[in-house]
Amino acid sequence: MADTLIKIELDKSPYENDMIHNRWHPDIPLVATVKPGDDFIVECYDWTGGQINNDDSADDVRDVDLTQVHFLSGPVGVEGAEPGDLLEVDILDIGAFKESQWGFNGFFSKKNGGGFLTEHFPEAQKSIWDFNGMFTKSRHIPNVEFAGLIHPGLIGCLPSKEMLAEWNRREQALVETNPNRVPPLAALPYADTAHMGRMPADQARLAAAEGARTVPPREHGGNCDIKDLSRGSKVYFPVYVKGGGLSVGDLHFSQGDGEITFCGAIEMAGWIHLRVNVIKDGMAKYAIKNPIFKPSPIKPRYDDYLIFEGISVDEQGEQHYLDVHVAYRQACLNAIEYMTKFGYSRAQAYAILGCAPVEGHISGVVDIPNACATLWLPTDIFDFNINPGADGPQAQANSTMDVPLSADKE
Repeated sequence: MADTLIKIELDKSPYENDMIHNRWHPDIPLVATVKPGDDFIVECYDWTGGQINNDDSADDVRDVDLTQVHFLSGPVGVEGAEPGDLLEVDILDIGAFKESQWGFNGFFSKKNGGGFLTEHFPEAQKSIWDFNGMFTKSRHIPNVEFAGLIHPGLIGCLPSKEMLAEWNRREQALVETNPNRVPPLAALPYADTAHMGRMPADQARLAAAEGARTVPPREHGGNCDIKDLSRGSKVYFPVYVKGGGLSVGDLHFSQGDGEITFCGAIEMAGWIHLRVNVIKDGMAKYAIKNPIFKPSPIKPRYDDYLIFEGISVDEQGEQHYLDVHVAYRQACLNAIEYMTKFGYSRAQAYAILGCAPVEGHISGVVDIPNACATLWLPTDIFDFNINPGADGPQAQANSTMDVPLSADKE
């Protein structure tokens, strides 16, 4: 059996665990060091560190402190890894804790986090998903059950000092273009809630002021939310500091492409079994500046889809030039409106797209002025026929439950 290098206690705050951190900084001390070829297990909090409860109220999602996230386990060093190398990481296995067989999906309030469709869903909402082996279903969204493709939403290596400075420079410049935007254009450093792992207190206070927030993906990997990064997959991470400094967290039981509700997967606490190796000078040898990966050979087998198209014309009818973001947004909105014809609320339909293994595709980016994006909705996840037919859509009698709303109404 592989050793568990990092252990957590779900009933204790991640701030009490010095093998956890919630910022990226090159000086965060390694909590363990392994050799190339070693495999090991790491335990992870859910990305909020336990702020969300298994109940029928979304007040916790409304009030979540997003300056704390994400809580990551690590960093783990690998002997011999040097800047310019590639860290080869195999995800051997991944799962939920036996005592925590549930996860959550949420829409953040527009005032506190927002999301991909926040103008359409400005209020905080939540759905709870229970696990039954490899399958999941929700008491808040009936008539749907599917197999999970468990994966880490966030995994990556520590940045160098130069890379950290560049992240902060460019994200600060972006925020300054519209400093009062709600939600903001980027999550800038915020020292008050930083957890710098084993960094000494005096050093931590200074480093926290420049430590990068974990919200976006960047050159080192980070919060990429790639649903196919599951058991059996392999990732090649650029190394920027001695030892690499591998950290992981934000485990998802399942997710649709794009994680469109922002808290858009089925978020969970759990464990991940990893193996590491080093490719010397791999960044130069293969011209790599962002991670590359090989997907898992294991995934839910769905072969019947309804495919919704979207083009780069927004909800107000404004034409955009080959804008894939707008096109995918329209594909998602088209799927949501379709599902309401079967008795789902718009919120339930939105949650399904965030949680279920939907596929997102960039289908065309050359036919000016419209890009075409598609959303592939697997039909087998429903326990009724959701395909179009001559008799019209049949509303489902049990589809009267809704995703729980928070107390505030905007």
